[in-house]
Amino acid sequence: MFVAALVAAVVAMVASAAVAVGAMRGADAGHGFLSGSRGAAPKLPGTVVNVSLANMGGSMMGSQPNTMMGRGAMGLIADHTSVPHGAVSFLVTNSGSIDHELVVLPLVGSQTVGTRPIAGNARIDEAGSLGEASKTDGQGAGKGIAPGASGWMTITLAPGHYELVCNLAGHYTAGMFTQLTVT
Repeated sequence: MFVAALVAAVVAMVASAAVAVGAMRGADAGHGFLSGSRGAAPKLPGTVVNVSLANMGGSMMGSQPNTMMGRGAMGLIADHTSVPHGAVSFLVTNSGSIDHELVVLPLVGSQTVGTRPIAGNARIDEAGSLGEASKTDGQGAGKGIAPGASGWMTITLAPGHYELVCNLAGHYTAGMFTQLTVT
């Protein structure tokens, strides 16, 4: 009975992730509008990276990079792992049930994603942040993107490696990070 319940929970979580990815794929990249969101983003300049933020209430099995699986109870999926340098817009959708955000941080030297030290407030140090999308149905910084809503930002990125994170308390340690390479 426990195994059947576990399998049902995993199937439900995978279905949630598929809905989130489907919503991202439903975005009209030419106009930057996300179908199903409460507010619509304006046309965004540069390369548009669609990011889905989610919490699942439990960990998923697997170990695919750049997916929600295998990292914890929360996830951050970007539809690009690499983009050209210059203007990069992030269209961020919260498909979870609690507030989330997106912060872009450079990876320096041999630093790898998911290895930043956690402070006493259950957050990582945002020193060197290049920007954040945390405003519900708006651009830039705010208090968090509400469930079912979107936020966005445009920044200029030089070639290098960057970490995309949700830095609300406990979210980074729960798996909300991924790498973006800028060529």
